[in-house]
Amino acid sequence: MHRTPCSAMLRNRCNRAKGPRGIITLLAPFILTLSFAGTVSAQQPASPELPRQLAWTAYNLGTTGYNQSVAIGAMLRDRYNITLRVIPGQNDVSRLLPLVSNRVQFSANGVATYFAQEGVYQFADPQWGPQALQLLMTSNGLSNQAVAVAADTGVTSFAELRGRRVPFVRAAPALNISMEAYLACGGLTWEDVERVDFPGYEAMWEGVINGDVDVAFGTTVSGPTRRLEASPRGIAWLPAPHDDEACWQGMHSVAPYFTRHMATRGPGISDEQPQEAGTYPYPALIAQSTQDEEMVYWMTRVIHENFDDFKDADPGAIGWQLERQVFDWVVPYHAGAVRYWREIGVWTDELDAHNQSLLERQRVLAEAWEEAESAGIRDRDEFSEHWQQLRAQRLEAAGFDPVWETWD
Repeated sequence: MHRTPCSAMLRNRCNRAKGPRGIITLLAPFILTLSFAGTVSAQQPASPELPRQLAWTAYNLGTTGYNQSVAIGAMLRDRYNITLRVIPGQNDVSRLLPLVSNRVQFSANGVATYFAQEGVYQFADPQWGPQALQLLMTSNGLSNQAVAVAADTGVTSFAELRGRRVPFVRAAPALNISMEAYLACGGLTWEDVERVDFPGYEAMWEGVINGDVDVAFGTTVSGPTRRLEASPRGIAWLPAPHDDEACWQGMHSVAPYFTRHMATRGPGISDEQPQEAGTYPYPALIAQSTQDEEMVYWMTRVIHENFDDFKDADPGAIGWQLERQVFDWVVPYHAGAVRYWREIGVWTDELDAHNQSLLERQRVLAEAWEEAESAGIRDRDEFSEHWQQLRAQRLEAAGFDPVWETWD
């Protein structure tokens, strides 16, 4: 069994993260505890070897990621009398810090899982670095992560965004990199558009409605998309045609985490009029590489075996269905999860080879980070620059695409 090293390094980072600048204590008032007594179903074939109390982090209260987590918690309560605390986090750091500090066993996270694995953007900080995060399973629903344009612009392709006003959300690399990827679908970069900065996701969409920008990136079922649809400007979705290799080569050169997908949910989108673009798992259930294999195995198993219990609790919960799993994404699967997926016959030798390559990438990143730390650079900006160069060099030397060689 392949074992990803550097558990000691992670522990050291976690100890630093628990310092006065840590945010764990700020989350406490928002903890939802699913603590009602329940009974084990007589139909369930096995009692899971899981603690009676579990915890994981998720997106903000009211989001589809949070709602899906709560629904899974209700299933655990009703089936097995297991309490799941779902801790909402305001941002990527606040969702991952409890995980790497061992305050929770799992996290229902988003694409920032990939950024954390790579040690880029906010995770290039000396207190973070590349994280050995691994998947149990993912939710891949009926929506896309796509770009909407105000219908009154008449724009129908990404190439037509040249010279247009495009939003940039401060301190939100997941949004900005995804927008950059879609610009690349049309052969554009940030230099080819008029960048307009916004303080947050909601403000960006309000900017489209108010006429300050022409497009916005988000989930096709996100609430603001309905507000744009109902506004005088109207809404249209820009396609990323799946047979356009130049488009997808450009997208993957910026954001390899996108997968081709036909959305059937969202304003102006339906089974009869799907939206052809891209998506990525949301949420993705993750653990540290050091998490107990048996616990990961059983957590994966009970979610899969009891899918019918929570599939209707949230429109996005359909994404946990076995047929909608993406086993060859950009983050590796945990050994406990692999054990279960192999047991039920869906894990192939090809998938295993892909997974081993991703585990090796994490090993290379961990060794490169240790090398960067050993340089003893105290200035944060100087350290970040050194890490960017070293990371790219070590990944390329090992035969991997660094994707990002520099970042702001």
